[in-house]
Amino acid sequence: MINHYPWWKTALIALAMLLGALYALPNLYGEDPAIQISPARDAEVNAAIQKQVEATLAGAGIATRSYELGGQRLLVRFNDTEDQLKAADLVKDALGRPYIVALNLAPATPGWLQDMGGLPMYLGLDLRGGVHFLMEVDMEAAISQAEERYVDDIRVNLRTEKVRYLSVARDEDNGGMVVKFRDPGELPDAERVLGKEFGDLLMEQVDTGRGPALRLTIGEVEAKQIREFALQQNITTLRNRVNELGVAEPVIQQQGDNRIVVQLPGVQDTARAKDILGATATLEFRMADEKHDPVEAQQTGRVPAGTRLYQDRDGRPQLLKKQVMLTGEYIVDAASGIEQQNGSPAVFISLSGEGGKKFANQTADKIGLPMAVVFIENKVETKIVDGEPVKEKHVIEEVISVATIRDQLGKRFQITGIDSTDEARDLALLLRAGSLAAPIEIIEERTVGPSLGQDNIDQGFMSVLVGMALVLVFMALYYKVFGLVANVALIMNLVLIVAILSMFQATLTLPGIAGIVLTVGMAVDANVLIYERIREELRIGNSPQAAIHAGYEKAFSTIADANITTLIAAIVLFSFGTGPVKGFAITLSIGIVTSMFTAIMGTRALVNLIYGGKRVRKLLI
Repeated sequence: MINHYPWWKTALIALAMLLGALYALPNLYGEDPAIQISPARDAEVNAAIQKQVEATLAGAGIATRSYELGGQRLLVRFNDTEDQLKAADLVKDALGRPYIVALNLAPATPGWLQDMGGLPMYLGLDLRGGVHFLMEVDMEAAISQAEERYVDDIRVNLRTEKVRYLSVARDEDNGGMVVKFRDPGELPDAERVLGKEFGDLLMEQVDTGRGPALRLTIGEVEAKQIREFALQQNITTLRNRVNELGVAEPVIQQQGDNRIVVQLPGVQDTARAKDILGATATLEFRMADEKHDPVEAQQTGRVPAGTRLYQDRDGRPQLLKKQVMLTGEYIVDAASGIEQQNGSPAVFISLSGEGGKKFANQTADKIGLPMAVVFIENKVETKIVDGEPVKEKHVIEEVISVATIRDQLGKRFQITGIDSTDEARDLALLLRAGSLAAPIEIIEERTVGPSLGQDNIDQGFMSVLVGMALVLVFMALYYKVFGLVANVALIMNLVLIVAILSMFQATLTLPGIAGIVLTVGMAVDANVLIYERIREELRIGNSPQAAIHAGYEKAFSTIADANITTLIAAIVLFSFGTGPVKGFAITLSIGIVTSMFTAIMGTRALVNLIYGGKRVRKLLI
């Protein structure tokens, strides 16, 4: 009997090993600390910005490794994290708000390898790399928004019950809602109506100096519920946005009463992640005021009653009615695309049943009139003034488009007037993931190293290396030539696992490493079964070639049973597990498949090359 693979099968195995080594190679090059500069709305990253950044860093004496400009971003690499952190602060001050400056860990993979699609696998925050955000929820804004909602409800309720009032508005200084009356005789009716409808609000009579009034304030119990709801809704919204970004195994959890921790392992485009997570984008639909001149209102400063002055993205003034027809809270789905008539970017909106009914009622009698879409975004920044942190709130309100209502609008419609397809995609993402219940501020941002500490990780890698070395030595001494073959297969198994994780850009965590260690043991176990079967065949008098053939054939069913059983368990873990459990299941599944390939086909090919086609009198096993 001659043990021999056809040349094509040997070539395929060699090709698989070569590709595995090639795509595992990027993990040896590591990562460089870097900052990534991306444009905000109405900005552009170009060669002029690069020169400005170069001049800023050179003036501060900060050494850089390289500059990479392309794809509407500038990546600046540094030699160490100390220079990276200093440079980030300097560049933020130099470029200002139109640009997003984010910390990054950029792969140091050579260009030729990147051109072939070779990228390192992501490492979880428990190993090395990733982004950590500590976000603070603006609880005062959450209460303010609740009071604004109450203002509208109180106004509608009084009108419905035909109680005359002078005005209903928030008290910006002291909080709460103040209802003013021209006739003091309306006070008892108002108290009765509002007490019946808004029993949870605290109500008292006050004198504003211009007549009697009622002050309604949110009680402490309800205020606590509003804060808790805002925090939980923000956590849900952030989780939806992270899912839209496609981040593997993120950590999003509450810290204290008003803070949220977001950890994004393996994220490379941290600038976009920061922009998407921190944005509080929503839409408002308002009717345009076609009877008055917005240019005159802007120049004179006299805005007609019942209207507000806005600007569109080209800086032109727009007069819009104060009454909001619809807000983004009714949006259930949003998708970016291309408008069919003129080929411009658009976002296709789907409303809830209640929102569609409300919008249909609002637009039924407004056909032929202009309606505006207002984009609203809240941002909070902390700046150091005289050594003290001072929060600055910025509200961006832009008119995206003003279009004539051609027909009664319902649950589905589209908005146009968007600058680019990228902006349409980001806006659709934000609307689809939901708007934040209250603005949030990123008060801490950093790229983080291992959470277990460098010493523990060094000891962990050392233990893995020592254990691996002991296995290799044992196999070589006990099974001799066949042991060396098993060692080559074991190393190639690890290379293939790393290559597959890298090709799919998976995130490797500590549970993932546990899965790899388990598959390494199973791979050696498969070779032990094969070799012991060969030795048994030799003991009963079979020839060396027949023993090799019988050993691989008869051990295959046992190995397959064990591996298939483990693979089923891994699939169940992946289906029902979350986070770290899924990471363990993924690496275990990959390791089972690669170990079957290397332990059976790989070792058989090497044994055939060594012994096949020869008259062998004794096997070194």
